[in-house]
Amino acid sequence: MRDHLYYAFWILVLALVMGTLMMHDLRWFLIVLIPLVVLYLHDITQTRHAILRNFPIFGHLRFLLEFIRPEIQQYFIADDLSERPFNREQRSLIYQRAKKVRDTIAFGTRHDINEIGYEWTLHSLNAKKVEEVEPRILIGNEQCSQPYLSSRMNISGMSFGALSANAVMAMNEGAKLGGFAQATGEGGLSPYHLQGGDIIWQIGTGYFGCRNNDGTFSPQEFKAEATRPEVKMIELKLSQGAKPSHGGILPAAKLTKEIAAIRKVPLGQDVMSPPTHSAFSNPTEMMHFLKELRDLSGGKPVGFKICIGHKKEFLSICKAILATNIIPDFISVDGAEGGTGAAPMEFANRVGMPITDGLVFVHNALIGIGLRDKIRICAAGKIVSGFTMLRTMALGADVCNVARAMMLATGCIQSLQCNANTCPTGVATQDKRLQKGLVPAEKKYRVANFHETTMHSFLELIGALGLSNPSEITPDHVLRRISSTEVKTYSEIYDFIPEGSLLKKTVPESFAIHWTAASAKAF
Repeated sequence: MRDHLYYAFWILVLALVMGTLMMHDLRWFLIVLIPLVVLYLHDITQTRHAILRNFPIFGHLRFLLEFIRPEIQQYFIADDLSERPFNREQRSLIYQRAKKVRDTIAFGTRHDINEIGYEWTLHSLNAKKVEEVEPRILIGNEQCSQPYLSSRMNISGMSFGALSANAVMAMNEGAKLGGFAQATGEGGLSPYHLQGGDIIWQIGTGYFGCRNNDGTFSPQEFKAEATRPEVKMIELKLSQGAKPSHGGILPAAKLTKEIAAIRKVPLGQDVMSPPTHSAFSNPTEMMHFLKELRDLSGGKPVGFKICIGHKKEFLSICKAILATNIIPDFISVDGAEGGTGAAPMEFANRVGMPITDGLVFVHNALIGIGLRDKIRICAAGKIVSGFTMLRTMALGADVCNVARAMMLATGCIQSLQCNANTCPTGVATQDKRLQKGLVPAEKKYRVANFHETTMHSFLELIGALGLSNPSEITPDHVLRRISSTEVKTYSEIYDFIPEGSLLKKTVPESFAIHWTAASAKAF
């Protein structure tokens, strides 16, 4: 029955079209008819698509609708709070603050404050003014001779290659304007990162920018770049939220002279980014490698980035810190919900610990070994507002790292084409034609504005809590609705262990199994 209706419909449409065209000019009739006949013959003879064989010509409408479905969903169907990964309310806030236009809302909140999972913070009648709140924090313990006075919000690691040259430049120039830092991502320290803004140089498993021809770490190459005045900190990447413990490959066909020069790799062959490091094989060796990076950089802060997997592996690193007395200056904790580029679906959706759980665990572990005051925690995971910063710090962070929100501030419209090289705004593409649409001289102000206004909002919230320093935030400052009649603070929801408790004979029950299994000699 459906087949009969289908053919009847098309016969009627074609009859109307052809009749109309013949009334005007036979040439138009042929111009329309011949392509349709060719398309019809193609559809019924091809073997790849059953839809087109069964419904020639008309079946193409399905592919058209499927192609524009994301845009239809985004612009006409989804409400302000329903989209993922960032809903329209979040994106609008970022755009408004990046442009420094009105970011207030009218007629009250659109959130259901009685919904399970709703979170809020507690204000004080002894509120502080914004100028009374300390906006920066020093990163670098006594083993570091060049500590860095960091903003509480910096740009998380995004490589040139994943982002376009113009996007990287816009972010770095924005960081220079706003007085904050940009992490390079593991793709190397490119010229586009060196526009005057502070840099956190990320060293990945491929050692891009500091490697020998065989892919091993080169101390000489590293020292030459790490001692640049723009480089303020060194971050060793163990894993990232989007695809933890997953390597990568840049095919030789996509390796340009520019990228080869930046990554210090030879042309004409595939570039491998292994899942693990070759410079060390266990936690103790890793600590000595971090010390080597600190020494070669001239005493700059060193740390590592990790998305938590097996708890015993991170605790093994903690035991290595104690055994060697080599103390990292910071640890960047990434959440499994992160990701600015391409990642396998299984890894993006199902591998790694979410930021809240991972952050609380790392914070607890450092408290348990008595070194929390010496190691700063930087946390990433959908930071878009002053409240998401406050919430993250209530769980144990000192600094927030921002990636996708900075992409949005630079012009990203969440078209979800980061992995296709077709980003329409020129943010996440190497297509020169598309990159032209992004003008760094303009977008740098958007980046700086977003940082300034979000930091202002954050400091306002800290003042509203009656605090003069974000370091004074505790888990008691944030509440979450557990049920329609029950509300708990973070300190009641999460288990926070006592200072030095992992060094005692009786280890907290939540850590006992993992702590016992951990070893400084093996991950």
